Amino acid sequence: MAEAVSALSGTQRAAIFLLGLGESGAAAIMKHMEPKEVQMVGEAMASLGDVTNEQIATVVHEFVDKVSSISPFGIGAGDFTRRVMVEALGENKARSVLSKVMQDETSKGVDALRWMDARSVAGIIRGEHPQIIALVLASLEPDHAASVLGLLPEDIRTDVVLRIARLEMVDPVALQELDLVLEKQMVNQRDMPPASVNGMKSAAEILNNLDSAEETQLIDALKQIDSELGEKVQEQMFVFDNLMALDDRGMQRLIREIAVDNLVVALKGVDDDLKNKFFNNMSSRAADMLKEDLEAKGPVKLSEVEAQQKEILVIAAGLAEAGEIFLGKGGDDFV
Repeated sequence: MAEAVSALSGTQRAAIFLLGLGESGAAAIMKHMEPKEVQMVGEAMASLGDVTNEQIATVVHEFVDKVSSISPFGIGAGDFTRRVMVEALGENKARSVLSKVMQDETSKGVDALRWMDARSVAGIIRGEHPQIIALVLASLEPDHAASVLGLLPEDIRTDVVLRIARLEMVDPVALQELDLVLEKQMVNQRDMPPASVNGMKSAAEILNNLDSAEETQLIDALKQIDSELGEKVQEQMFVFDNLMALDDRGMQRLIREIAVDNLVVALKGVDDDLKNKFFNNMSSRAADMLKEDLEAKGPVKLSEVEAQQKEILVIAAGLAEAGEIFLGKGGDDFV
């Protein structure tokens, strides 16, 4: 796999690195890049096709090696790398990325856990004695420890917190033994770097490719098992951009149910094609007034835009359920 990566250009390597960070991490990096650089990396991303975990791990290792070689003012390379990643990505994303590459001879035991995401830490210590878990959590940053604690079984949380509260002095020998215990637990995980997956989005995309009967059956079954999760998956299945699939008659029917003020907020930041879809299904006067309102509207919080879009989607779903509009999928046939 290293050979496959070595054949890639620097721009392609950068694209793979950013893909490995996920949307928020990549966005945090790209906002500091020049427009031309963003364009080059974007084109490289589009041309790469499927990228494997092995390719991402190889590229991230290369990044760490290069950063280590330019560590300034005698600062430890590992600490410098961590600081750079945290500054660029924030604590949680940095931990997720660094957990794949920082588990080496300079980062063992509890020290290695400090740079893992909460889910990975919880998986490693879950089966240990509550006293060991207490020692580990006491060694982590408070916010990190809290996240790990929330992922542990409920029946041990109180015991663990009680043991942490009772900690005073810890024997250095006990800490060395703790490192050895954790090191053994992590051996099998080093060859299997964690992959970040948007499970809800993946489930929604899969369900969107089923026929309507199967889709409804699975969504209902999912809601029976976990109603909150089922609702969230269903929300991911139908997003605001899907309104482009409405025919003109359906769009006109939907517009009649939407308050103008709500529509103005919902259309903030939407691409021109979808805006024109709304404009073209209104009277000229109403469309002109809506355009003026959009231009006059100042900045709006993203959370407010998403809330109004969600309300409109609820209206659309209700009209579809009543048979008044048709929210088709790409693969649906008309007869």
